[in-house]
Amino acid sequence: MSLMVDTFGRKVEYLRLSVTDRCDFRCVYCMSEDPCFLERDQVLSLEELAWVGQAFTELGVSKIRLTGGEPLVRSDCDKLVKQLGALPGLAELSMTTNGSRLTKFAEKMRDSGLTRLNISLDTLKPELFTELTRNGKVERVIAGIDAAKAAGFKRIKINAVILRGQNDDEVLDLIEFCRDRELDIAFIEEMPLGIIDERKKSRHCSSDEVKSIISKRYQLSVSNKRTGGPARYYTMPGSSIHVGFISPHSNNFCHECNRVRVTVEGRLLLCLGNEHSVDLKVIIREFPGDIEKLKTAILNAIKLKPKEHVFDMEGEVQILRFMNATGG
Repeated sequence: MSLMVDTFGRKVEYLRLSVTDRCDFRCVYCMSEDPCFLERDQVLSLEELAWVGQAFTELGVSKIRLTGGEPLVRSDCDKLVKQLGALPGLAELSMTTNGSRLTKFAEKMRDSGLTRLNISLDTLKPELFTELTRNGKVERVIAGIDAAKAAGFKRIKINAVILRGQNDDEVLDLIEFCRDRELDIAFIEEMPLGIIDERKKSRHCSSDEVKSIISKRYQLSVSNKRTGGPARYYTMPGSSIHVGFISPHSNNFCHECNRVRVTVEGRLLLCLGNEHSVDLKVIIREFPGDIEKLKTAILNAIKLKPKEHVFDMEGEVQILRFMNATGG
């Protein structure tokens, strides 16, 4: 049972832990074209990240998701996976990745104790993929997905951000891709984090619009599947896969939020859509080895978790940090 309960009665049982702010892509909804990354001494070491994971599991977290940037840019990430995977009380250790390095690392991650994968894939068109990622190759990601399946990962989930006028014509193509490979998929409304020139265009596509597109071919039925995250899942006839929708704009899910994030520079973010945060790195480095002091700081911070986020697509950007600095 989680010891972390905020002032609104929500239990925090899920930690998203960023292992790097760096990435081999430059996705248009995630970061600027010429990002400024953190210096090495500003980021938590693998040992410090494992220490954070231990503190949270001792406080009742049962699920940790490793995020970035791109986690597999940190090539020794398997060492962290082994340390976290051995923590008592941790029921699930997962990762969100862009998939570009999975042909090299999928088997190693699986052998090290990673249990689930979310893989980002917004388009199947090679030219558009390179445009949206600013440098990526869709063939590498598809090969990475196949490598993950071959390595034995079950219930792999594809994450797709749908943007009006860019990839909204591929919703059904992505559905068919996932049906053919028996992959779950979650369609995500774009989140307005960081000042990005491309976002000045009116490109927001709601979950209801995506559902409407799918319903032209397949009837969606509400599923009771829950993963501990914000997605709402549906099933389709003739397939075992689940189709999820993450809707921070059109279907606010704050009332049941059970998660917090820790950035790679050690900031505990209490809400994706607010700037409320606490610097854990100061405590980790000032009191090395004192896990009780770290746990006390976390418990005190949970009391600051806000009731909800408010995303305004029409107004000024409220959250200046980019998604790669936020942690997936």
